[in-house]
Amino acid sequence: MSTVTIDKTGVLVVAGTRVFPIVLSEGPPHDGKTPSGRDALAEVASAGVGFLRTGTADWRLDAADRQIAAERARLDAAAGHGLHGWTRLGDLTNLPPRTDAPRAFLLAKVVNALEGHRGLGIWKGVDEPANPFRPAPVPAAGLARGYQLLRKELDTRHPIVIIQAPRGTAAELARYRPAFDLTGADVYPVSYPPGTHAGKRGSGPGLVGDVTRKMVAAAGSKPVWTTLQIAWSGVAPSKTNPERVPRFPSLHDERFMAYQAIVAGARGLVFFGGHMTQVMTPGDAELGWNWTFWEQVLRPLVTELTSSAVRPALMAPNAAAQAHASVKDVELATRRTGSFLYVIAVRRGGSVSKVSFTGLPKVKSGRVLHEYVQSPLPPPLGGKQVFRPVAVRDGAFSDWLGPLDARVYRFAV
Repeated sequence: MSTVTIDKTGVLVVAGTRVFPIVLSEGPPHDGKTPSGRDALAEVASAGVGFLRTGTADWRLDAADRQIAAERARLDAAAGHGLHGWTRLGDLTNLPPRTDAPRAFLLAKVVNALEGHRGLGIWKGVDEPANPFRPAPVPAAGLARGYQLLRKELDTRHPIVIIQAPRGTAAELARYRPAFDLTGADVYPVSYPPGTHAGKRGSGPGLVGDVTRKMVAAAGSKPVWTTLQIAWSGVAPSKTNPERVPRFPSLHDERFMAYQAIVAGARGLVFFGGHMTQVMTPGDAELGWNWTFWEQVLRPLVTELTSSAVRPALMAPNAAAQAHASVKDVELATRRTGSFLYVIAVRRGGSVSKVSFTGLPKVKSGRVLHEYVQSPLPPPLGGKQVFRPVAVRDGAFSDWLGPLDARVYRFAV
């Protein structure tokens, strides 16, 4: 069994190891294959994915034994590749005041059957409980009762996450604090027209930062994950809305959204919609997962985020002194470890221009992670591949940034 905790900086700790969670919701079929015939879970695990959404949204007492067996099979497959399940509990944690309620009995049955499984990582609570398109919001009091039973009595070793819709105010969403260990929101801004998912038509990928910051305020001292787009219902034609046009983020879009969420305070990222066969190529639909998007967009991004160079920056605490940018549309986070200072910068809009950064401590030079330069170059750079250097003078440096650019700068301290 893996014990999962949260440290004082909001970082997830799995079996004693600090991690920046990369979650697929849904992942590929647990017994699936890639187009080349490779085991599907081996493929996503090799790139750095750590968690898969599993479980069911509709647990039923009359089907519980079969559903539990199916979930154990999914967790077995995940654990075989070093992955962990983000197991859905559906509405089981929405409990009435009665302690002998049938739903409480079913919650206990499911949790008792799964909490000792080595593949279980975290629990997923009711999805989007405050979504205004529900007939009525799921009451925060009911979810708080479920949290108490789950986390105080049934399972003290695995946190529960509640993901909200990108609607509502921070004050409205803060009511759910007693019901989760981690929270967050999904936000899918890439569509025709853009921004419809968050109710802000015409707004682009920069919505990710706005929603993440709102969730940080709603969470109080608890950590936040942001759920980003592969696909969602708003880009999938349906019988009731056949005019919807499929649209996916580009690598440039997705990379910006990931880093903007991190700059805004996200301590984990979830990628949703890879299972939506209605907007896949025929070959991907037959395999049950969007391998085209994986190869073109998600695999390169996940590989970068989980690399030995970038990963420490994503888990590092904020530095005491924060860097500043010379233009307002550049958003920054300054992080510090024992050996390095990191500046993560994203440009929300504006034009292509050279941006000045100030406020760094006494460092002489730095590198732009995952941007490479090679020979021919003068010594000491010639003859080897290195990250692009930036020069620092009096705590300042400058660099070119365009709309939706994202950079991770690393400075030795």
